[in-house]
Amino acid sequence: MIDCAEGTQVQLRKNKIRFSQINHIFISHLHGDHFYGLIGLISSFSLLNRTSDLHVYGPKGIKEITLLQLKYANAYTGYNLYFHELESKDSVIVYEDDKVLVRTIPLKHRVYTNGYLFEEKTGERKLNMNAVLNHEIEVCYYQNIKNGKNITLDDGTVIDNKELTFDPVAPMRYAFCSDTVYTESYLSLIQDVDVVYHESTFLETEAHLSERTMHCTAKQAAEIALKANAKQLILGHYSTRYDSIELFKQEAETVFPNVELADDGKTFEFSNLVAE
Repeated sequence: MIDCAEGTQVQLRKNKIRFSQINHIFISHLHGDHFYGLIGLISSFSLLNRTSDLHVYGPKGIKEITLLQLKYANAYTGYNLYFHELESKDSVIVYEDDKVLVRTIPLKHRVYTNGYLFEEKTGERKLNMNAVLNHEIEVCYYQNIKNGKNITLDDGTVIDNKELTFDPVAPMRYAFCSDTVYTESYLSLIQDVDVVYHESTFLETEAHLSERTMHCTAKQAAEIALKANAKQLILGHYSTRYDSIELFKQEAETVFPNVELADDGKTFEFSNLVAE
């Protein structure tokens, strides 16, 4: 989960997302609309008799705030709660397993803020079953083949792995850029991403407010996506002063062609994206 605002639990239930699926929560910064729902979610996990570990990543201070709330509510968790506090102004790796790597995207807002870059790792190679069966290779060697190894037949013939496999599905990269004033300081980090979510609080008619509040306009978000050579842009974090969020899409599309609008309960599926 990325950020945890008030109403998070309502949206989780509304969209039928099981609470037990959430093991890692990445908080961008300590403004209320990005983390005020965290204490409630942590408490609900306890009420649901959670036993698995929960990891929270966020700015320095998030541990103190959360534990103070739990202390005075006498509501300590029955599961292990781990905090990974961040204060580096450079990009750092905060999580890694065998499938994904997550690193911070340092942003510029009124308080210390990070976005997060999620990078899939290259998966196993895909078996070319026609070639495998043609060489009468036993099943016990299939995993070694998928791991990229060559195979030596009983007669000593070495079969190159590329003859037996297809390339794996290309790994995808997703950048979440939370609240920030327009800056190109993180462009190198998100270069060539498949999808970038970027805050777009204002339209260009209120650009003066974006500078004062350290937010971006839809057009500026599109410029970031264009300069990063992203394949897809998702806009979000809209000011409620506007009559329709479609205005954000229209403005962004004057700069960048592939624009989607984030909204409550909306889901996106991306695969094999091709830049235009």
